[in-house]
Amino acid sequence: VQLQASGGGLVQAGGSLRLSCEASGRTFSSNAMGWFRQAPGKEREFVAAINWSGSSTYYADSVKGRFTITRDNAKNTVYLQMNSLKPEGTAVYYCAGKVSRRGYYTYAGAYDDWGQGTQVTVSS
Repeated sequence: VQLQASGGGLVQAGGSLRLSCEASGRTFSSNAMGWFRQAPGKEREFVAAINWSGSSTYYADSVKGRFTITRDNAKNTVYLQMNSLKPEGTAVYYCAGKVSRRGYYTYAGAYDDWGQGTQVTVSS
């Protein structure tokens, strides 16, 4: 599946952004999806994951309670709603997909496909 992430931008601390990741190609509804981020000089880290139907989600402790991952299989799109953003959230955010109807995945190596990334910058 080909993935196209969008929605990044510059926001003040405490603000909100919604990222979108639109898929094309293979049947999107057969994919577990995830969001990761990579800050300058740091390794890529897990942010959130969702199973194929949207019934199960999982979050990194650093974003729990502030970020929400959802999906719309009719639109072949997964979303990441980010509220109460912090400066340490500045990073390139990537969406990823894995062909699976078994659950969600929190490690990058599990995923088959990656989007190109969208920059999120949170100013203090």
